[in-house]
Amino acid sequence: MIRMALPNKGVLFQPCIDLLESCGYSVKKPTKGLFFFDKKNDIEFYFLRANDIPMYLSKGIIDIGITGKDFHSEKKSNAKEIIDLPFGHSKLCIAAMQESSIDKRSDISGLRVATSFPCIVSDYFQDDNIEIVELEGAVEISISLGLADCVVDIVETGATLKSAGLKIVSDPIFASNAALYSTPNPRDPHNIDMIVSRILGRLIALDYQLVEYDAPQEIIDLACELTPGFESPTITQLRNKHWYSVKSMVKKDEAHQILDKLKKLGCKAILLTNIEMARI
Repeated sequence: MIRMALPNKGVLFQPCIDLLESCGYSVKKPTKGLFFFDKKNDIEFYFLRANDIPMYLSKGIIDIGITGKDFHSEKKSNAKEIIDLPFGHSKLCIAAMQESSIDKRSDISGLRVATSFPCIVSDYFQDDNIEIVELEGAVEISISLGLADCVVDIVETGATLKSAGLKIVSDPIFASNAALYSTPNPRDPHNIDMIVSRILGRLIALDYQLVEYDAPQEIIDLACELTPGFESPTITQLRNKHWYSVKSMVKKDEAHQILDKLKKLGCKAILLTNIEMARI
């Protein structure tokens, strides 16, 4: 049996649930307790604080889990990153009061910096002699309370900082998104590989679409150059021996341009469909 950790709340929670359900897992956060057992797939889902998941993975208590790269880096976890996931994007940014004279990184030297990510901040400002004020939350209010001169906090839209009267100073010090991690020495590599295969298949399905079209013999090579697929397009001769049916996977963000080119080339019956799941 595999133990998998998921964030128990926040911006990572629902995307994790949606991803795993699309991969055939039965998962929901229990009203009581911390775990849910998916009997069909023989996997226990543990709902934990996102910033605690790297520690559970490092110690081998949890086999596999999803959390943010910022939390993984902050905990200096030795968990192994397996898959980069396309959600949970955020940035760690320096912020100061709007009326402050702090406008660039060099202005931070010697100041008090409040943050929930002391390790990342310490590594970034290692030569700037700053004083780190470690907080668990509500970092943005620390300046107005006189606890700090500036903050380093997670920024998604910037609305929270703006509402607190803060401005972003300099470029982000760390860019993050969700990732799938495993413990360094997994007890059941086979079942972990199964989870990884399903998730990769779903990510491919989200990134690609299936195009089908009919093409006359004289342009079949040109059409296939537009739709090379993963290995090679599937080509079937039609009843009319001068025409062929072609199936191929295309990148979703290029699909409509490819359809336009196929039509211009002389292809007919061009269809585009979504892919629910794949195994490549």
